[in-house]
Amino acid sequence: MLTAIVTQSNGHMVHVRLVAADSTTDSTVVATDSSVAPLMASSAAGDATATTEVAATAPNPIAAENKELAWTAGSFFVLLVVMRYFLFPKLKKGMTDRYSAIRSNVEGADKVKSDAKADVAQYEAAVAAARAEAATRIDAARETLDKERAAKLAEVNSRIAARRAEADAATAAARAAAQGDIAAAVTAVATRAAELATGRPADSATVQQAVRSAMESAGAR
Repeated sequence: MLTAIVTQSNGHMVHVRLVAADSTTDSTVVATDSSVAPLMASSAAGDATATTEVAATAPNPIAAENKELAWTAGSFFVLLVVMRYFLFPKLKKGMTDRYSAIRSNVEGADKVKSDAKADVAQYEAAVAAARAEAATRIDAARETLDKERAAKLAEVNSRIAARRAEADAATAAARAAAQGDIAAAVTAVATRAAELATGRPADSATVQQAVRSAMESAGAR
């Protein structure tokens, strides 16, 4: 007795297997949908007791075979070896070099920053020293000017005092001369008045003494 096994794939291809009961006959026929009915009819005509079994589901298209699993495992192992002994060391070396370059740049920046701070501190110290020196020179110049001014003032005051003393002496001499002239004139007038009053010549010494006493009394008042 023959058994027909029909398998439909993707709705278009049909696989038909004819299997005998004694397992001595096994034939496979591939046909489209249009050839399924004649094939089935011919199979039924050849043997009235033939049984048809139709597979309701197709094989799983995503199920992996053993050789595919083997190739996948081998590829993964090869990729792992390449990554471990070739790619990862290069990647690690590149990362190490990059880290070293970044660290070197950071250290260089820190050194430049510290040098700049040292230069600024040195500049500030130089400015402070220059200001201190300038203040010292200004104080010395001010002290020198004060001394020179005091000396000039003392010299001018001494000159003024000398001139004043000379002026006072000249004034005193002029006053004394004027007083002498006035005393002589007053003495002459007084002598003449006494002569006119008494009718006889007056004593010059007496008149001069009287005039001098009167002038001294007037000057004292």
